[in-house]
Amino acid sequence: MSVINTNIQAIESARDLSRAQDLLNRSLSRLSSGSKLVDPSDDPAGLGVSQKYTAQNQRVTAATTNVQNATSYAQAADGMLDGLAGILARMSELAVLSQDPTKADSDVALYQEEFQGLQDQLRATIGGTTAEIGGTADISAPLGTFNGVVLFGPNASGYQVALGDSATQTMTIPATNLRTGAMLNLIQQDGAGRYILSLTSPAASAQITDANQQVAANRASLGAAQSRLELAATTLKIQGQNFQSAISQLTDVDVATESTQLAKYNILVQAGTAMLAQANLTPQAVLKLLDR
Repeated sequence: MSVINTNIQAIESARDLSRAQDLLNRSLSRLSSGSKLVDPSDDPAGLGVSQKYTAQNQRVTAATTNVQNATSYAQAADGMLDGLAGILARMSELAVLSQDPTKADSDVALYQEEFQGLQDQLRATIGGTTAEIGGTADISAPLGTFNGVVLFGPNASGYQVALGDSATQTMTIPATNLRTGAMLNLIQQDGAGRYILSLTSPAASAQITDANQQVAANRASLGAAQSRLELAATTLKIQGQNFQSAISQLTDVDVATESTQLAKYNILVQAGTAMLAQANLTPQAVLKLLDR
């Protein structure tokens, strides 16, 4: 049927051209953004899953940071304990030297002076209140701290660290309390600020040996915690990589495939434009029927 008012061919061609143009624009957006989820309607289920994976990956990243900080804490505490072990070794040496009968009282006094200086260092590193370690003043800011956290004070519950994206994935780093036991006997002072244990005390050597054992036991506990933290760090790294891979599969555009689609849509738009122009010329044939 030859008509003038309604050009069905042109309408269909315009619809096909509009659809091809939409596909071309979407392909251009995917390639320019690098994401195949330009619009939620592209893949609603994939978008939901990718958001869930992204949230889990962020929690894994946060847990990785926690583990790294906890490892640094344990390493700092172990380093300090190693230094304390060196001090205890020198104190033990001084205790033995002071028992040499050939030494004059002045020699022993010099040993005692060094011994007390080492006690001062231990006390300043461990810290504590007068109720805990005696003396005339609290040591509220000891040398043994990490980011404001006291390394060698009491903490019955230890330090809990998140090891994963779940609230139940945690471990506890045991507290290293040196304000008790044999170490306390070395650094404890009376109300006048005098050390209760001196170099010439009969129990000096035994107390130093026990304090050294106390330090060794705490280093062993920290070493075990570091081993767990290193394993957790490795696991979290692999878990994070897996999440990144899964997110990439859902959201990242395949450039090679999308480039092929872009070429196809370009051709369809060009062809649709040409056909629409052709369809718009069809009513002109009616004029020939009116030509006399």
